[in-house]
Amino acid sequence: MNNSATNTARLLGAGLRALLVLTLVTGVLYPLAVTGIAQGLFRDKANGSEIKADGKVVGSSLIGQQYNLPLKKGQETPDPDLKWFQGRPANGLGSNSINTQYKLILSGATNLAADSGAVRGTCPAQPADGTLCAQVLAARTAVVKDNSVAGYTVKPSDVPADAITSSGSGLDPAVSPAYAELQVHRVAARNGLPVERVEKLVEDHTQSRTLGFIGEPRVNVLELNIALKALTAKQ
Repeated sequence: MNNSATNTARLLGAGLRALLVLTLVTGVLYPLAVTGIAQGLFRDKANGSEIKADGKVVGSSLIGQQYNLPLKKGQETPDPDLKWFQGRPANGLGSNSINTQYKLILSGATNLAADSGAVRGTCPAQPADGTLCAQVLAARTAVVKDNSVAGYTVKPSDVPADAITSSGSGLDPAVSPAYAELQVHRVAARNGLPVERVEKLVEDHTQSRTLGFIGEPRVNVLELNIALKALTAKQ
């Protein structure tokens, strides 16, 4: 009986010591080491790839933002603020209805098939409401209308795919150089800027493929709009 109690106490003591040691190593020392390495070598990425303007964090280079006008009475969807460069559509995003303390959005795709609304592989002129074809054609019409200004007319064939389709997450922070360049004349006209200076902004903020072969050339919309704001301030 005494031996059994002694063995039990010894095993409990060994278990508690192991628990304390593992808690210290995996719960304190390891997180501190990983955090220290991350802050020392990859500070920007470890802190969320923050983008700052005027000394304040205005977003992340990894998450897209929407540049819209305030909602008008009776509107469900705000109109885009056309003085800014616009990002990709975010058709898959839902609204946050649980944690109402913060204005969060839910990441996600549209869940519509690639041939949604298509007839024999082609979108008809008047696709059924709610289909991907309807979304794409409506987006293309809006892009053509919004970006056609005096002396510059956008043709439907000029509209790149990323201007009318959302990414898988709906939070893509970048657009293609083609879509950014298509918006140059409209942004210049809305802000009273020379087209050449706005074109130079796009050129300066065009990033090449990662390591020269991964992904596609891209333009971060938030960084581009921050530079645009600075340029208009100088004007």
